[in-house]
Amino acid sequence: MTASHLWIFAVGFTAQLLFAARMLVQWFHSEKAGKPISPVVFWQLSLLGGILFFVYGILRKDFAIVLGQLIVYFIYIRNLHLQQRWMTVSAPFRWAAYLVPVLSVAYLVSSAPGNLRDILGNVEIPLWLKVWGSVGQVVFTFRFVMQWIDSESRKESVFSNGFWVVSLVGSTMILVYSVFRRDPVLFFGQAGGAVAYSRNLVLGLRTRRHPAA
Repeated sequence: MTASHLWIFAVGFTAQLLFAARMLVQWFHSEKAGKPISPVVFWQLSLLGGILFFVYGILRKDFAIVLGQLIVYFIYIRNLHLQQRWMTVSAPFRWAAYLVPVLSVAYLVSSAPGNLRDILGNVEIPLWLKVWGSVGQVVFTFRFVMQWIDSESRKESVFSNGFWVVSLVGSTMILVYSVFRRDPVLFFGQAGGAVAYSRNLVLGLRTRRHPAA
């Protein structure tokens, strides 16, 4: 493994540490409340992790990762809006958060090394694996589309049981993908996340059976 590979994996693991931290914080607050809840810090960490993971996807020339982050990025921001915390974030960071995806997409469609053509043409990933990984990422990130629609209807940031079910399905698909890709960042991130998803589903089902608890 070369120094450049180590640097790329460092970016990916940093993103996964932020994602792991968001789940631990969310899990802690949910256990305390006895039901799945959506703390503000979950979305703050999601946004930071999403930026780094998007960069990691470009560096790895991994279309599945890039696609997944493009789908959910602005949902993270919208949840901070719903919790009335987005405007409390410093203006420079808000502008940077809006500019990152715009600049990233501009880079992807440019002729620079690592652009979208390079990512889609990455011969290290067989077509069937690209399709499997992309479908897995779409399923995994669709949970946030579900969460967004549910939250908009309730006018508050919430997690439904369906969110955790879809999380587990998508996570399993990405876990399989990570094995074939020999990607430790994806593997350990999804393996750890599956535990938190399962526990939140248990809490959600328990709350549904005993709403007064």
